[in-house]
Amino acid sequence: MDPMHADDINILVTGGTGSFGRRFVSNLLKTYPNAKRVVVYSRDELKQFEMAQQFPPDKYPAVRYFIGDVRDRDRLKRAMEGVDTVVHAAALKQVPAAEYNPFEAIRTNVFGAQNVIEAALESNIHRVVALSTDKAAAPINLYGATKLCSDKLFVAANNLKGHRDISFSVVRYGNVMGSRGSVIPFFLDRRSSGVLPITDERMTRFNITLDEGVNMVLYALQNSLGGEILIPKIPSYRTVDVAKAIGPDCEMPIVGIRPGEKLHEEMVTTSDSPNTIENDRYYVIVPMLYGESHEEIRSQFAAHHGATNVAQDFRYSSDKNGDWLTVEEIRELIKSHVDPDFDV
Repeated sequence: MDPMHADDINILVTGGTGSFGRRFVSNLLKTYPNAKRVVVYSRDELKQFEMAQQFPPDKYPAVRYFIGDVRDRDRLKRAMEGVDTVVHAAALKQVPAAEYNPFEAIRTNVFGAQNVIEAALESNIHRVVALSTDKAAAPINLYGATKLCSDKLFVAANNLKGHRDISFSVVRYGNVMGSRGSVIPFFLDRRSSGVLPITDERMTRFNITLDEGVNMVLYALQNSLGGEILIPKIPSYRTVDVAKAIGPDCEMPIVGIRPGEKLHEEMVTTSDSPNTIENDRYYVIVPMLYGESHEEIRSQFAAHHGATNVAQDFRYSSDKNGDWLTVEEIRELIKSHVDPDFDV
């Protein structure tokens, strides 16, 4: 039985007190009110305390809080007891912090990923979905490089499962609207100063809401075969248009790109195109499995996801996207997904 179709869901979310984790747990409990066990696994006791105020034990008895780090494999194994599904969202993701503290990012994002894999293989886990980032495609910063390593580990984990009933897959998407440390809350906080610094007026980014990210992970839990990297078809925005949407009367000095930052982001590189298929909602990078015909594998995944091959030399990047957010659309999204009191 697919665990996401059952009433007795038993799921663990690493990084469960982050922006994604909180929204995922909230939506999960609304969609599956009879969930049996929802384990929130994270390092921050204060955030767990605050989350417990939102989901009090008397009203949400399925929710459990585990203090733990993905660097600790034994603690992960203990947290996975009685669990059959894992969503791996824990990461060190701030680009400047990772550049300044490189090995700390490696220990969490790479070693932590392998710990999740090994703990899942040693437990009664059936499905694992790991969150990735657009920065993992052709990375130029350490955060992106560590997440590319993480993606490779989760895809390759399907080669290690033997006769176990378990699959590993990855979802990769762009900037989450309103997530901590992202440009929209930064501009909202700074607009009272009258100055919104722009790194480069040409800069573009992909955009996805938290709810869209959550729904994508739920889709992966219900539909992934194992080994694929799922990528959503989402709009792009120009950073300067975000500034105009939030503080149209603010000064917008050009301050230059930060270390490790790209002018544009991409989620499918030209080199990925031979292994990429698409349907109406997603691109899917198909795994290359040793000892099996790649054409047969791609046909299998295409049939499963109702997908067709992308064009030769296809590239999915934020500057070449066919779907763009206008200034007014950005304002509407901020009001509906970030700050209901937002007003220009």
